[in-house]
Amino acid sequence: MTWLGVDLGDARVGLALSDPELTFAHPIGNIPAYGDSFRALDDVIGVIEDEAVDHVVVGLPLLMSGEEGKSARKARRWAANLAKRIDAMIGAGETPLTQAPSVQLVDERLTTVSAHRQLRQAIGAERGHRPAVDQQSAVVILQSALDSREQ
Repeated sequence: MTWLGVDLGDARVGLALSDPELTFAHPIGNIPAYGDSFRALDDVIGVIEDEAVDHVVVGLPLLMSGEEGKSARKARRWAANLAKRIDAMIGAGETPLTQAPSVQLVDERLTTVSAHRQLRQAIGAERGHRPAVDQQSAVVILQSALDSREQ
């Protein structure tokens, strides 16, 4: 089994993969979003196909109050669009996937703060590491889902 973690952003979409035992998450890169995370859908589907992903964990950016704002609604639409697009591709025989991965939304409040802290501890200076933060945020989102799965 392999899980994919996704941190949506308008500049970049950060990605992380699990190990086959679903124990830990590691960063695998960013996909340019060119101002809209929906532009990255095809590339994310390519990763799902290439890595034989069984489950996708998408960060849900809730407000600190726990309510859903504009960004959370956009993440819900993105996740639904991902699932619909893969289902359509499977139906049309346009993908090597035989089954669509399940898609889960996970509260991502404070993941960027956590990612910045982890990177600062690992590499020091903050300057210029925004692309690494997007990947690390995807790691935090995915690791949170993996950890909660085990409890």
